[in-house]
Amino acid sequence: MTSGVQAEGRGARQSPDRRLTGYRGRRSRRQRKRPCDDGSTVRRCCTAGFEAGGRGHEPKVAGTSRNWKGQGNGFSPGTSRRNRPCVKLGMRSIPIATACTIYHKFFCEINLDAYDPYLVAMSSLYLAGKVEEQHLRTRDIINVSNRYFHPGSDPLELDSRFWEIRDSIVQCELLVLRVLRFQVSFQHPHKYLLHYLVSLKNWLNRYSWQRTPVSITAWALLQDSYHGGLCLRFRAQHIAVAVIHLALQAYGVEVPAEAEAEKPWWQVFSEDLTKPTIDNIVSDLIQIYTMDTEIP
Repeated sequence: MTSGVQAEGRGARQSPDRRLTGYRGRRSRRQRKRPCDDGSTVRRCCTAGFEAGGRGHEPKVAGTSRNWKGQGNGFSPGTSRRNRPCVKLGMRSIPIATACTIYHKFFCEINLDAYDPYLVAMSSLYLAGKVEEQHLRTRDIINVSNRYFHPGSDPLELDSRFWEIRDSIVQCELLVLRVLRFQVSFQHPHKYLLHYLVSLKNWLNRYSWQRTPVSITAWALLQDSYHGGLCLRFRAQHIAVAVIHLALQAYGVEVPAEAEAEKPWWQVFSEDLTKPTIDNIVSDLIQIYTMDTEIP
């Protein structure tokens, strides 16, 4: 591929002055080619983590330094701080979930080494804002990302570097759409989780429900599940039930009369759900937290 979002070779990835830049050099806007102009094929791989594309991975994109993370800010790909840009952008839960799903799905379709994961992350945020009708300005995405990687820095000037970054995001958005075949609408577990929690609240003892923040914990677990690829491997209903199951276990809360019932409470919500599926989801979710603690 000839686009600025394509990897170009080791020689073009050394300059530390090209962070947040998806182009191999400064050229006139008319000379810049669109992604996939040469009809290059894509290769399959899988990834974990929203902004980093997996543990220990470093950006490998033309015009983008390996020092993309910034110097001295203590940032490591996959850490718990990865949602801060979304918070600063004021994004709601569903647009964040859509952005994460787009990101994970994209890197399940193409070679992880061929594209800058941070550029793809910014493009995913920009695209998710359109899909979920919470439009984000590219300037806000760029400034928040730049401030995240370089704490204390001033907003970028509207110079040629800024426009290079903006054009990179737009072109990468087109590439993501083509790779995903324009299928960027997803069914998220959030609505199921809300209905399940309302039903469960009516089953449980009122005082038991008030003493333990089951709903808050379940919602937080669901948000954290998007740091990995659970959204691609399991159904939305199953993920919603699994986070409730984990939250109940964390606080030692038991559903009344579960032993005498004909079926477990979680099977009432989803008839095709099995205990091994719940265990797999919980195991994968715990693995995300384990991965975060192991990253230096």
